Amino acid sequence: MEPTRDYPLFGGAFSATLPPGAIDVSDLRPVPDNQEVFCHRVTDQSLILELLELQAHVQGEEAARYHFEDVGGVQEARVVQVEAVQPLLLENLALRGCCQEAWILSGKQQVAKENQQVAKYVTLYQALLRLPQYQTDFLLTFNQPPPENRSSLGPENLSLPPWSLGDFEQLVTSLTLHDPNIFGPQ
Repeated sequence: MEPTRDYPLFGGAFSATLPPGAIDVSDLRPVPDNQEVFCHRVTDQSLILELLELQAHVQGEEAARYHFEDVGGVQEARVVQVEAVQPLLLENLALRGCCQEAWILSGKQQVAKENQQVAKYVTLYQALLRLPQYQTDFLLTFNQPPPENRSSLGPENLSLPPWSLGDFEQLVTSLTLHDPNIFGPQ
């Protein structure tokens, strides 16, 4: 199964290449207007794209850490652990013309899913694309559940392998802005 290229996001204001088997969660349940959420057809993996207010009080690597810890707070994570933060090369991004800085973070958060008592460690990869001219931090999150928590990968599901970090990187680098009016009057 091929990735979905130029998938329209935020009403067509953006587009990106989605990994194979991505299901638009807004077809299943309400999703906030500032988010696009996709889940894997077979595994518990998910991708969240969020347009957030620029957090100008934090710069550089600390901005990536700030958003990771903020997500942990919203998720009521019991443990929030950053493993690595690295700059993303702007020349590799389709958004390079309006992105001032970009970071990729990997870490783990111990969270309990809705209606469950047991908290499990989830690996998260986050890309933070800073768009100060639009007063926006664009946060992309790839949730990677623990292997024992994945839905059964029986023979009938082998045609759709779990998403990889490479799939997430393709999403991040292919993200393209088509309509800056999404940010309101400039």
